Amino acid sequence: MTYSERLHPWVIIRLLPQMQRVVVARFRNRSDAEGHLWGASHFGKKGTFIREYSSRIIP
Repeated sequence: MTYSERLHPWVIIRLLPQMQRVVVARFRNRSDAEGHLWGASHFGKKGTFIREYSSRIIP
């Protein structure tokens, strides 16, 4: 895990078919991640997004 990833443990993940996941953005705090997640769903981004605290690298 890189230093930057340790500084930004909150991630927004887009769920893809066949159990695949893509990290869309990383944030330092939960509030920023929730705001980004709300904006993504509110302004019509297609797809399913989740917020997660990640202390590990997500492939």
